[in-house]
Amino acid sequence: MTNVGQRLAAIRGGGVASRHNARTVAALTTNPGCARRAVLDCAGVDKQRLAAYVDYPARFGQSQFAITRGNAFEAQVKANGCAELLRLLRERLDLDIPEVSYDDLESVAGHESQDLRYARSRALLTRAAAHADGAGTLFDHPLLRLEVAGQQAYLEPDLIAFQHDGQFHVVEIKSFAVIDGQADPGKVAGAAIQAAVYVLAMRELLGGAGFDPEIVSHDVVLVCPRDFSNQPMAVRVDVRKQLAVLRRQLSRMTRIDALLADLPATLSFDFAPDDNGVPTRSPASLVAALDAVEARYSPECLASCELAYFCRHEARGCTAALGKSVRDEMGGIERVETALAIARNQLAPAEDQQEAAELLRAAARLRAELMSGVAG
Repeated sequence: MTNVGQRLAAIRGGGVASRHNARTVAALTTNPGCARRAVLDCAGVDKQRLAAYVDYPARFGQSQFAITRGNAFEAQVKANGCAELLRLLRERLDLDIPEVSYDDLESVAGHESQDLRYARSRALLTRAAAHADGAGTLFDHPLLRLEVAGQQAYLEPDLIAFQHDGQFHVVEIKSFAVIDGQADPGKVAGAAIQAAVYVLAMRELLGGAGFDPEIVSHDVVLVCPRDFSNQPMAVRVDVRKQLAVLRRQLSRMTRIDALLADLPATLSFDFAPDDNGVPTRSPASLVAALDAVEARYSPECLASCELAYFCRHEARGCTAALGKSVRDEMGGIERVETALAIARNQLAPAEDQQEAAELLRAAARLRAELMSGVAG
């Protein structure tokens, strides 16, 4: 284990590491300046358990019913060597697939080791890219890797890599319905960015093996139930925009070794459980550990981070809590009370606050004019 790996293991403590997936990578890249999330995710800390223990539980996530329904729909689409999926690819997307082979990569010879699964996935995908005899067509649960904050993160995917005529496609199976040809825009957007994470990871894998990364198509296949039935349907989704955003945000992230250099050597989020698994560490102690890692809260975090309610409480009174656009416009003004005092000419702005001060004073004058008109 590297020094960085040892440090991250110490930060996590004795708990089992939470694995990265497309959702966590997508969420992390929407807020690349948040050191707290980067450190906790790289260390594999269970943020949902941590948030609940410090009394700020996450308020999002799928219900058990939705998870069960999703698993049942996925099993239906993948049954009998993905027979239903192949029907969709042939009939709905007009793809000529005369013969197929199916490889389930969720385990290798009964072993679920990440290193073994990744090596096997890499071997089969590169073999297919080289058009070798007997190369596969469908690859279920291939394990992928992606560099996040300078660390290779294994992605535990829920996808199928589909190879046809020298081109690879990512297939995402989702249980939200497409009703009268329309699906929830937020859910489609979420599925698109998650699929883009897998496209990028597959391009990194094949590009590293000497193949043209573009053989992994930017058109992903999204499979969802049609209307109110459980009958699957398939559509193509272009994720080029999501790929561009993902690359840019990943490149902006600070390397984890640089983040760790600024943290206390004793930092740990270990719950210190007793023999019965009951935590012995106080919530206040874990709050102090959270305070040691800088956060970058914005309202968008509420939809994607388990610690968002803790960070929102912590950021109360900060201009950043009003949203990214306000934070950017305010420049060096970090507190709401400072912004109000400058707007009312009760406080002289610092040199780096001059531009924001002009905006605040203009907004104050406009508000005064509007209030005067209402009063008149």
